[in-house]
Amino acid sequence: MPKEITRLFDFAYYQLENYNLDIAFCTKYNNEWVATSTKDFVNKGNELSRGLLKLGVKPGDKIAVISSNNRTEWNILDLAILQIGAISIPIYPTISKEDYEYIFNHAEVTHCFLSDKELYDKAIAVSKNVSTLKEIYSFDEFKECKNWTEVLELGKDESLQAKVDSIKESVSPNDLATIIYTSGTTGRPKGVMLSHNNVVTNVLDSFPRLPLTLGSGRTLSFLPVCHIFERMLHYLYQYSGTSIYFAESIEKIGVNIKEVHPNLMSVVPRLLEKVYDGIISKGSELKGIKKMLFFWAVDLGLRYEPYGKNGWWYETQLKLANKLIFSKWREALGGELTTMVSGSAALQPRLAKVFTAAKMEIMEGYGLTETSPVISVNMYKDGMMKIGTVGKPIAHVDVKIAKDGEILVKGPNVMLGYYKDPDRTANVMSGDYFHTGDKGEIDSEGFIKITGRKKEIFKTSGGKYIAPNLLENEMKQSRFIEQILVIGEGQKMPAAIIQPNFQFLRDWAKIHHEPIPGNNQDLIENPHVIARIQLEIDKGNENFGKWETIKRFELTPDVWGIDNDLLTPTMKPKRFEIIKKYIHLYNKIYPDNPR
Repeated sequence: MPKEITRLFDFAYYQLENYNLDIAFCTKYNNEWVATSTKDFVNKGNELSRGLLKLGVKPGDKIAVISSNNRTEWNILDLAILQIGAISIPIYPTISKEDYEYIFNHAEVTHCFLSDKELYDKAIAVSKNVSTLKEIYSFDEFKECKNWTEVLELGKDESLQAKVDSIKESVSPNDLATIIYTSGTTGRPKGVMLSHNNVVTNVLDSFPRLPLTLGSGRTLSFLPVCHIFERMLHYLYQYSGTSIYFAESIEKIGVNIKEVHPNLMSVVPRLLEKVYDGIISKGSELKGIKKMLFFWAVDLGLRYEPYGKNGWWYETQLKLANKLIFSKWREALGGELTTMVSGSAALQPRLAKVFTAAKMEIMEGYGLTETSPVISVNMYKDGMMKIGTVGKPIAHVDVKIAKDGEILVKGPNVMLGYYKDPDRTANVMSGDYFHTGDKGEIDSEGFIKITGRKKEIFKTSGGKYIAPNLLENEMKQSRFIEQILVIGEGQKMPAAIIQPNFQFLRDWAKIHHEPIPGNNQDLIENPHVIARIQLEIDKGNENFGKWETIKRFELTPDVWGIDNDLLTPTMKPKRFEIIKKYIHLYNKIYPDNPR
């Protein structure tokens, strides 16, 4: 057992020595929660390591891991791969076959482990074009594919444990641990190389920011573990002795959260928006005094400021609101949820305010895959929360703002580089500083505020700069707007392509005695619907200068999702793909200068 944690697999052994949990990981199979203890986790990890060695896996070999949902097997495999010096290649399940083939070949993957038949069909379809790929194994059982238990069976022979231990000791903190292929909003995936030290230091430096009860906490994990944000948190939970429960799917989070009663969750803003909209919709159905009290509490929450800044009378009212109204919100979210960590996209300040007022603190943070990922994060204690910012930098991470406003980062969490791409690596580094591509400000107290994505900030034909994400975040505060993409680069004015919140739109239509067609196309062509959304755009435009306001918009009949390749796995709109799919709407907005 190492005296200090310097490699990623050290976290498992640290948990075994310090907490030895009965429930380290818990996955639901056939409607039953199945727990894996810390001891079983480590034992299975060693068993799988021995099996991999029997398959001929060597230090430096690349092993792909693809899962449709988070599950215990992923973490066991992660431990097994890393402690024999191999390199894990986590892959998003929803990417195209073409991207599977590209990543398999680019990373020179030797073995692939995946969760189910659907993913197997995608992987096997491209396998003939991947010369390095030796075998595919599945976590689920089906006849076409070898099962991962075959590798575990090979590892029951304990004679290879001495070799596992020897390789484990030889792994250096600076060795490459994982290559994460980013599924961004544009272009081919690029392979971000992260060392053990990159991620370990990020875990240890992020740990003091989370209000955890060591050895007894519960978290519900649903964000893709192939994303470094959720994966880093898994290591942090191992370090803190927090039990990790895996949600069955994003659709079943509501059910799972009531079963698990988590204390902590990581979230993305889109999930919080959906939860909030659902709560408001239920509140709208109330009658009389109950409805009045509900919206009184909501209004109170939306005016929330931390550390009692609103004064004693506000705090007195808030206590009453928590007792009468917000207690029911907490109950709907499991009853014991006190903290949510939000990342991957900008969070609307109103959500941070209302949930924190309801005693479910929102800790908004900031980071990138290239920074392992955390750069900064808010924390309620010690006055280190400021709503509307992404907090202060964590320890050992230095942040500065370039002359053009770009955020630059230096620290042990900054990646080794892009795999097989030294030119692209050189383009994002200035000495030890990494160019994030985001623009921001650091206020007098040291809090970071993101003001836009450098590559997405565009100039109109009139020479005015537009920061689309600021407009988008403002407009998404409307319950009528589910997703929005602000466009207008090189055009005379900013405009938007919008995916309405169809469920809310239908509820609104019913209340206002509008026809409710069965298909979305007819709904978005209703002139009263268009006029109502125009009011929402007008309201959002009030907070911006005249040159940057949205002058026109078009509605889409489709729901933007991960499956139809319009959102990234962390639910951010894919700018290129959306414009490509709705080019007819783009050209309708700009008929004088079409694409």
